[in-house]
Amino acid sequence: MKELIKLLSDMRGISGFEYRINEEIKKLFASYADDVTIDNLGSVIAVKRCGKKNAKKVMIEAHCDEIGLMVRDIDERGFITFVNVGGVDPRILPSAEVTVHGKKNLKGVIGAKPPHLQTSGEGKKSSKITDMAVDTGLSAKDVFEIVSIGDSITLSQSSGELLCGQFSGKSLDDRASVAALITMLKNLQKVRLEVDLYAVAAVQEELGGRGAVAATYSINPDAAVAVDVCHAITPDNSYSAYQSGCGAVVTRGPNIHPKMYERLMKTAMDYNIKTEIDVDGGDTGTDAWVMQVSRSGVPTGLLSIPLKYMHTSVETLALSDVKAVADLLTFFVQNLGDDMEEWLCL
Repeated sequence: MKELIKLLSDMRGISGFEYRINEEIKKLFASYADDVTIDNLGSVIAVKRCGKKNAKKVMIEAHCDEIGLMVRDIDERGFITFVNVGGVDPRILPSAEVTVHGKKNLKGVIGAKPPHLQTSGEGKKSSKITDMAVDTGLSAKDVFEIVSIGDSITLSQSSGELLCGQFSGKSLDDRASVAALITMLKNLQKVRLEVDLYAVAAVQEELGGRGAVAATYSINPDAAVAVDVCHAITPDNSYSAYQSGCGAVVTRGPNIHPKMYERLMKTAMDYNIKTEIDVDGGDTGTDAWVMQVSRSGVPTGLLSIPLKYMHTSVETLALSDVKAVADLLTFFVQNLGDDMEEWLCL
């Protein structure tokens, strides 16, 4: 699990640029699926078929894109200005290491004005993205030869294991959930299912769930589960947050089909999988929101992995929580049968 999460975390594909990584994800899915395709938007869709005619279809989804930056301009000195793609907090960018994906990858840094040179009061203000630039160390001529307007830029911090089973890195939102999907497929490799299982690594969630919209419409599943991250408790936040290591967080609310919630909780109880309950009164802010209202409606559930420092380059989670989500998905799918319509009825 740790090696898989690191592999996925180190991939570089911001929203709209997932073509840089979807072939790699396709290969990871292919080891455990009957068929893997990449749809027109770039989402990776793996299918494990049960072999039964007119079998029910169950979709398990996580998004594979990450937040990042995009080249806005290059000035006469070779400094690269940029715009954000997704919810990038400007406060994390000064002194950050980045990779600019031009004709070849360029390492760079986003410089910060030293306190020695700041005027009175400057140090108390947050820098604006429009005032920042990437420094690659190259001359303007060399930068212009390699970098084009609109090229993507990713955060470069490497991932690594911390103490007590904690793991830190970039884009664990939501590549850790993709790791849970791959682990689920691996666990089910030799299991005879009663449903056709679709595992989806969707694109462009950070820009509004676009990949999940297209994939859900195309698959038209009888039931679906979205897998994403939620907030873990940190020194500056304990509201609507969960202790890292608490297990799988199961959401309940209007975005979630009541019977899907009940079935997930019963599965967790039957197999002694640690869970917490998230109560969400509206939009969950995940792909579950758009999956639920696809076509004539899809009974949808949501599982989350508690994550510290979301949308930074040092996102941190407990490996045990990823395993809990993978285990819950495994047993949930494994125990689905022909009675789905019956137990899904309200």
